[in-house]
Amino acid sequence: MRSMRRLAVLWVWTVPALLAAVAWSTSSGAAPPVGIHKIRHVVVIMQENRSFDEYFGTYPGVDGLPAGVCVPDPMNGGCVRPYHDPGDLDRGGPHSASNAIADVDGGKMDGFVAQAEQCRRILRLVCPRRTDVMGYKTGADIPNYWAYARNFVLQDRMFEPDASWSLPSHLFMVSGWSADCANALDPMTCTSSLRNPDHDNVHQPGATPDYGWTDLTYLLYRHHVSWGYYVYPGTQPDCDDGAITCSPKPQLVSTPEIWNPLPDFVTVHQDGQLGNVQSVATFYVAAKAGKLPAVSWIVPDGVHSEHPPALVSVGEAYVTSLINAVMRGPDWSSTAIFLAWDDWGGFYDHVVPPVVDENGYGLRVPGLVISPYAKRGYVDHQTLSFDAYLKFIEDDFLGGARIDPKTDGRPDPRPTVRENAKQLGDLRKDFDFTQKPRRPLVLPPPPKLS
Repeated sequence: MRSMRRLAVLWVWTVPALLAAVAWSTSSGAAPPVGIHKIRHVVVIMQENRSFDEYFGTYPGVDGLPAGVCVPDPMNGGCVRPYHDPGDLDRGGPHSASNAIADVDGGKMDGFVAQAEQCRRILRLVCPRRTDVMGYKTGADIPNYWAYARNFVLQDRMFEPDASWSLPSHLFMVSGWSADCANALDPMTCTSSLRNPDHDNVHQPGATPDYGWTDLTYLLYRHHVSWGYYVYPGTQPDCDDGAITCSPKPQLVSTPEIWNPLPDFVTVHQDGQLGNVQSVATFYVAAKAGKLPAVSWIVPDGVHSEHPPALVSVGEAYVTSLINAVMRGPDWSSTAIFLAWDDWGGFYDHVVPPVVDENGYGLRVPGLVISPYAKRGYVDHQTLSFDAYLKFIEDDFLGGARIDPKTDGRPDPRPTVRENAKQLGDLRKDFDFTQKPRRPLVLPPPPKLS
């Protein structure tokens, strides 16, 4: 009976794969794709404000929480050791560019408690009374994230692309740079900016977009590669200037926001692709129908973001629903899902960020790769950043073309072509394209934490 079941499973997962390969060859008139080109859909899911040590510091086999560490506590004296914090609601700490510098403290990685307490001294009425930046979760607290790590790939050297807050990080995610432009219609007037790059909360019809440098959609459009940027309508996960607290502001699909920067890029307007920025509801429909674009970015609203004080369990359930939607759909067999958190949120991490250029890297964040071709239970120790997503997409769909002012036909003065950085690893090492496509791992929503 067991052998019969094994044969049945083998048929379910092998025969359809063979039929799909035959169908591809017949419909396209070409040989089936090989290597990285077996991935025809890349989905980048970007959550909010967690450090690697907070979420995976106790995961086996990673560069996790070091023994004996104790971070100075200048307000109360002594120091604070990492401790298990199973709570669903966290407060985190300040996470602007200046806070990143202070947290790293020249490589000592000991400024986290002091920065959180500085917030309390200055803003007593709105900052939490208890600092939780040294707290960490275990697999019992975030079971689905740990299940993805056990069954697919966990990256323990994924660094935020810049040493700052959410807006610069999301700009790097789609363009490899964060800048201000004196004249957005002239990319050569743009200069690096990590603190508060220009952005419009309500973009008026006919107004000139703020971001004039080149983003990835410029190359995708010219290579006839489809893309979609999916926004969860609701409230912004963070403040306009990266402050630790502010009144909630609306987040809409139709207006440029911190988590929705593409409508503020000149190239998106010039290419007539504003319609590619859509509600996340459209992503679920596309996944079910097997009509995912080649490249998808998905960003949350405040409630589903995991950005303190949003509940961890709500964000994890939302991410699980996105991944389940892909796994249940026809495109799973040709999809790579990259899941990360946009910055460290003030939470402790012990790894000193490498230097790639004047803008970063920033602090370490969790990173996961989920795909039918992902290695099982693999811990990737390569140095990575969101630039690796750009590099993978370019290698897969653009023949290795880069957002490079010397070659892309649209010069800008970015200090580094991030995809070509010597430190940057190659995400292809997280895959085994010779293996049979892995079956889906459809998970139930995680339980609400205490």
